[in-house]
Amino acid sequence: MIGIYGGTFNPVHYGHLRTALEVKELFELDQLRLIPCRLPPHRDQPDVDGEMRLAMLHLAVADSPGLQVDRRELDRAGPSYMVDTLQALRAENPDTRLILFIGADAFAGLESWHQWQRLFDYAHLVVMTRPAYGLPDMPAFLCQRLCEDRRQLRQQFGGRLFFQAVTGLDISATQIRNLIRAGRDPQFLLPDRVIAYIRQHQLYLSSTQDIECKQNNC
Repeated sequence: MIGIYGGTFNPVHYGHLRTALEVKELFELDQLRLIPCRLPPHRDQPDVDGEMRLAMLHLAVADSPGLQVDRRELDRAGPSYMVDTLQALRAENPDTRLILFIGADAFAGLESWHQWQRLFDYAHLVVMTRPAYGLPDMPAFLCQRLCEDRRQLRQQFGGRLFFQAVTGLDISATQIRNLIRAGRDPQFLLPDRVIAYIRQHQLYLSSTQDIECKQNNC
């Protein structure tokens, strides 16, 4: 089975990485693809370009077998619609079970996604939740696809919905960007290699900090 985990990853942090590792193990995935989006349909354009976000992902998973970085959305023009990504992955892997992993917040807005019902034509959908998360009210389309045993996901190539509790690390990319802009140290929130890359390329600084860094060659 192949897992798909998309996002802006601006920057990638331990919240992303811990959940990625957990679902890879829990679902016995052959690989989990981390896919940075080029142009997110439901949020502002990231302030760091895709190639840099991709580079940070590569640094973050360099020592993690089974976690792979996939650049297909960066190479595709227009908004990064997940249905297009899954369609392409299904065409490349016709005999492989695909699982799309999303967070509970994203699931709450699923019905606003582009052609969201077609996601199930290509993959299963697993919602990553905090422990003790209660099932939300859902339309009949989703209720009919709900399963309670993740082993059922191996019985077909897609079309099922499953909720999986994962370790909830209260870390956000927004929090990290704000810390850096405030001149504070983000250590222990994301890998040291990623922090070094951020500092090397002077990412996420305020306009004042950026001017000072350029003046001082920092």
